Amino acid sequence: RVRRDDTDGVSRRAKIYSLGPVREMLRRGWIESSSNVDVLEKRVLDFFEISSLDEEPRFLAHAARKSSSYASITPAQRAWLFRARKLARAVHAAPFSTDKLDKALTQLRLLLHVPQEIRHVPRILSEAGIRFVLVEALAGTRVDGACFWVDDLPVVAMSMRFDRIDTFWFVLLHELGHVSKKDGALTLDTDLERAESDSARPESELMADRFATEHLVPQEQLDNLIARIRPLYSARKIDAIAQSLHVHPGIVVGQLQRRGEVAWSSFRNKLVPVRKWIAEVALTDGWGATVPTQL
Repeated sequence: RVRRDDTDGVSRRAKIYSLGPVREMLRRGWIESSSNVDVLEKRVLDFFEISSLDEEPRFLAHAARKSSSYASITPAQRAWLFRARKLARAVHAAPFSTDKLDKALTQLRLLLHVPQEIRHVPRILSEAGIRFVLVEALAGTRVDGACFWVDDLPVVAMSMRFDRIDTFWFVLLHELGHVSKKDGALTLDTDLERAESDSARPESELMADRFATEHLVPQEQLDNLIARIRPLYSARKIDAIAQSLHVHPGIVVGQLQRRGEVAWSSFRNKLVPVRKWIAEVALTDGWGATVPTQL
């Protein structure tokens, strides 16, 4: 015979675990484990900043670039965002201003030619009043980056799901495009290589894409270089384009891939990984790095 207390405990646990991917959150150390259902419930409620299991966790209103519906957010995506926001509160940044953002964009442009230079990104953003965190994505979230605001300061959170130089810079500058417009809404960005068609995406997302593209490589200059080479692309010619644009060849490859000039499988050796450089200097959660649960 099943005792009523046991039945209630099972029911409560089921409700707790329905709020998000709690098992993975426990594994990642986002929530401290407990065999006591009361303690576990309190910890999960605190994580989602709600007071009852009857409440649905809510983040901010958001515009999204993702493979799922623009009208909704998945529990795993929402949990990732809560974790990113919690970490962001621990990151120091100066007061924000658009003038500082403009200066930061100029400084970031000087880092595009050498992968290791990525290590200066957190400092430059902090000086501009922008908090930066890295949070490894949860399974199935298909999230690359987010932009939101905490205590009047913008936050850029990235998952580094694609560890390649062109994707890092595109996602970062895309999010800074939202910051430049002072978008109050949260922005999610997902699978850059398999995103939905532009016609299905909000105008704010298209704007952020254009912002990122232009700040990575002046498009008129790239157009002129492409016109001289198309369709006879080679590693040597891509290196020459990169040198003339003062960027890493992987960024040129990424631009050519996005334009459909070369296949996604082309010149992959130039898409060098960069996460190791940024994770050393940014507040990082994931890839073996653990952050205290109470942070």
